[in-house]
Amino acid sequence: MFKKMKNIDTAFRHVRSFTMLVIAGCVLICCFALYKSFRLVEVMQGKVYILSDGKALEALASDRKDNVAVEARDHVKTFHQLFFTLDPDDKVLQANLTKALYLADESAKKEYDNLTESGYYANIIAGNISQRILVDSVAVDLQSYPYHFRCYATQSIIRTTSTVTRSLVTDGFLRNVSRSDNNPHGFLIERWATLENKDLKIVNH
Repeated sequence: MFKKMKNIDTAFRHVRSFTMLVIAGCVLICCFALYKSFRLVEVMQGKVYILSDGKALEALASDRKDNVAVEARDHVKTFHQLFFTLDPDDKVLQANLTKALYLADESAKKEYDNLTESGYYANIIAGNISQRILVDSVAVDLQSYPYHFRCYATQSIIRTTSTVTRSLVTDGFLRNVSRSDNNPHGFLIERWATLENKDLKIVNH
């Protein structure tokens, strides 16, 4: 009788131990599955899919702080390309300048007004002159805010009789603003000024 009870007690302990091991294993498996699920969700949230010509292209999302320098340089470059790329077509000219003025404050608007009053844009149209700009480099100082930048570029003024190549150096500051369709980088150029704009060479056609 006592031996039978002892065997039952031993069997119960074995069953209990086995059950505890099974429960512990299930808990570990559940915790591991939850961890992997959260990791997968984080990875998927870091991906952006862009639809282009019916094809889904994968892009990686990142915090803005990781790309401030790149976006700042591209903002400055885009502004200069829009402001200084001119053709003898009033609609094209106004379209470029309107886009450029969304990217800067009243310092750019003041420069635009001065050029308009001096007849610069009217002369571009009347003389069938084209103006192009090649941005060589943009230096941005991210150590202090607003961010100071300096832009180095080469400007070409193309006439029917000659092409004038000029060096262009400008500087200013970048302030954070809300992103929009007109300002996708979310920066605004402030206190924009031209430091240098001199002839490098003249080529007669």
